[in-house]
Amino acid sequence: MTRTTPTRPLDVEVLFPELAAYRGTTTRLHPRPGTPHVSESSVGGPMLWPAEEPWPLCDEAHGRGRGRRPADVRRYRQVLATAWTREQAPGPTGEERELLEELCREHRTPGASVTDPLPMIGLAQLYRRDVPDLPGGPDGCDLLQVFWCPFSTHGPGRYDLNLHLRWRRSWEVGEVLGLPPQPLLVGSDGFVPEPCVLHPERVLSYPFAGLLPEELCARLDIWDETQEEEAEQTADEIAVHAIGYQYDLSIPPGWRVGGFASWHATDPYPMDCQACRTPMNLLLTIDSSEWDGGSGSWKPLEDRDLPTHRSDTPTEVVVGRFGELNVFACPADPGHPHRWSIQ
Repeated sequence: MTRTTPTRPLDVEVLFPELAAYRGTTTRLHPRPGTPHVSESSVGGPMLWPAEEPWPLCDEAHGRGRGRRPADVRRYRQVLATAWTREQAPGPTGEERELLEELCREHRTPGASVTDPLPMIGLAQLYRRDVPDLPGGPDGCDLLQVFWCPFSTHGPGRYDLNLHLRWRRSWEVGEVLGLPPQPLLVGSDGFVPEPCVLHPERVLSYPFAGLLPEELCARLDIWDETQEEEAEQTADEIAVHAIGYQYDLSIPPGWRVGGFASWHATDPYPMDCQACRTPMNLLLTIDSSEWDGGSGSWKPLEDRDLPTHRSDTPTEVVVGRFGELNVFACPADPGHPHRWSIQ
């Protein structure tokens, strides 16, 4: 089934005509639970990975001997979903609650070393033919594959992610790896994606306000404040959501490719290529939620009758404190190392 983003509540270019010069596009991926094939773009699905090629491993030294079992994470989700979709007496039974409690238990790997080979988790693969805003990879590569370590204990502060991106030419893959290696334990269930098929949709997008010219940004701020004041004045009579540039008119939430990055959690900072100093472009956004629980103005028309708390997190992926991960690529040379930021 396709997914269709509702028409924006206001035409932002009518309000601010100069925004037309900054207009861009982004492809909302609209992941939804399914059984993707290795030849399809997906989140959490099987990877088109050559049988003879080593699977990505995390080789950074960090704790990896305590956590939840990936199989337990998936089983927990299945039991809970089944319980809440029961027509008669929805919700976990006493027996199911005991099982859920057991499945939540952390385990240890005796004798685990901080440098033991740790298989990364296949997070997503994107074929360029499916995603309009996916740029071409190095040397004509048409397939982007994304992996991450299932522990957020990297970097100097021991709280960062370890992400691995691989570009490849899909037509050159011969025999495909059957069952890829899996980590014994994960640091959090949010590192384990549910298999999802994608329903790509290209939509208009505009830059984060703080990156626009100062005068235009100031006018947008004043407009946002006026919208909030008007919403507060009518809130006693009816439920009113203030339409805002940031959350309703510029950057859509959810998994998406291309467009503009949001900097709502930090001040914007330069994201330049470390190899050639070229300003980088947003490649991919990995989001904890497909739409927010406020106005829900980005909620697809096909999903409008679904309850938000059970439909806005199809991938079950959680970034940081329920935020988003923005991955950037060098436009001068897509083979240069990627960078990312968490918002």
